[in-house]
Amino acid sequence: MKIKNKLNIGLASLLWVATFVAGCSDDFLDRPPLDAIVDANFYQNDGQVLSATAPLYNIVWFAYNDKASHGIGDARGGILTTGSYQLENVRFNTTGDTPENGDAWRSFFNVVAQSNSVIYNITAFAGEEVSTRIYNHGLAEAKFMRGLAYSHLVQNYGPVPVITNNTTLLQDTTLARNTEESVWEFIMQDMRFAAKNLPDQSVQSGRLNKWSAEGMMAKMFLTRAGITGTRNRTDLDSAAYYAKRVIDNSGKTLLPNYEDLFKVAFNNNVETLAALQWTYNAGQSGAWGAQNSVQAFLAYGSEITGFGDGWGGDIGASKWMLELYDDFAFDTRRKASFMFPGDHYPYITQVPAGGSAQQLRVPAQEEAGRAFVTRAWVKKYVVGRPEDNDGRVVQQGTEINTYILRLADVYLTYAEAIVDVNPGAALTYVNLVRDRAGVTPLESVTWDDIFKERIKEFAMEGQAWYEFTRLHYYDPAKAYEILSNQDRGTFRVYADRIPDPTLWEIEIPEFDTTPRFFQVSSGNFRIPIPSAELARAPNLRKAPVPYNFGN
Repeated sequence: MKIKNKLNIGLASLLWVATFVAGCSDDFLDRPPLDAIVDANFYQNDGQVLSATAPLYNIVWFAYNDKASHGIGDARGGILTTGSYQLENVRFNTTGDTPENGDAWRSFFNVVAQSNSVIYNITAFAGEEVSTRIYNHGLAEAKFMRGLAYSHLVQNYGPVPVITNNTTLLQDTTLARNTEESVWEFIMQDMRFAAKNLPDQSVQSGRLNKWSAEGMMAKMFLTRAGITGTRNRTDLDSAAYYAKRVIDNSGKTLLPNYEDLFKVAFNNNVETLAALQWTYNAGQSGAWGAQNSVQAFLAYGSEITGFGDGWGGDIGASKWMLELYDDFAFDTRRKASFMFPGDHYPYITQVPAGGSAQQLRVPAQEEAGRAFVTRAWVKKYVVGRPEDNDGRVVQQGTEINTYILRLADVYLTYAEAIVDVNPGAALTYVNLVRDRAGVTPLESVTWDDIFKERIKEFAMEGQAWYEFTRLHYYDPAKAYEILSNQDRGTFRVYADRIPDPTLWEIEIPEFDTTPRFFQVSSGNFRIPIPSAELARAPNLRKAPVPYNFGN
């Protein structure tokens, strides 16, 4: 049974996907996954089972991570401004034909397909040499990733089809969407299985463990709490329970320096609970899609990537985003996330056209004696040139992990879950996050404080949009109000001096007539199912039905 080489699978043409990696070393991503024929001769020992689940950590997520994550997760969430790139998402006009929409949908169902394939193959083909521990571990990894993909699907598109058997889909002409409530129950069942069957400690660096699953369960409960239109206290208590278990038992701690979180040298650090694992040279090794390509689209120019990529000069932080920071200099998250004129990054090499190599000092234009830039360029996930990373960077390829979950997220999940019943404890964990960022502790805390802290902490990590989908479940009016009042227009950032600036000012030039605010309502909040998928599977237009858990 031969699989599609590029794993480019839409819902209507979903096939049985199986992936094979020959051998298994201590580092399960020493080599990128290779597509191959799978039969009953595989899955005969623990190493083969672990090899089969390795692609769940990269290639099936590639189309989402590539551009859709920052297009949907950040641009729609109000983090970015632009003059052209991602314009439909920034201006809240995502359509059924918007490229990032189709990429996201296909990627999420690629994850579902690969997860289903792993579950089927382990169950059908696992040999006697496969230990019970690794047998259950492989199933748990697949169910974690499938549940994660469905959490993205249901928050973006509402009711979606729950698919557990790839082979039946080819003959199924009655495929229907399932209700949001039943999709969420399916997600929770997958996560519960993962939490029960993953070990306390990862079997290999970068692999999921029990605390990955329990931390993700906490986030899922926090979101699901609002699906009935009001926040369910039982789900909030469950979110708090699992978050506190991770805080107390996982052994994870906040990485002391926030900026280090986004350096390759700190992959799989002490704060990481779950992350996608990438191989920088996958494209050159015949496995395109196992590399992290985002630097190509986020870096402002080729002078800091070392290749012909670096196409992010037209995007940067929105004015709304920047105005959330307490202080541009002292909040270390600002410089780690967005570049201001004159910012110094000693660990990134800059080679201007016709110039020589030097440490990166963000270039600025000058007008009337004032230095400025027209974008607060993206820094997060921009790691620099090959010489900054032991040679391990290629065009459109780095190996920087993409975070799925880190401890700071669990802290803020716990705080949000308990803020109404135990504000003192919530304040403690919010201030731990703020202390690491170098800003003054709060004296009291509200939901709004936690919301703003999450935006600053996870900017450009594809999360902002999902803060709004969580809010929208139980308070859509507030979600629409915040989104409609975000200033997403262009502006200039002025430095007080060059070099070594200490103060910056944001100004909108008088001649700037770009649209700044975009009305959000029930008519454009939810992302439409991609047009190509509706054409191939017209039953997706029908009213959703509850999922039959008896099958």
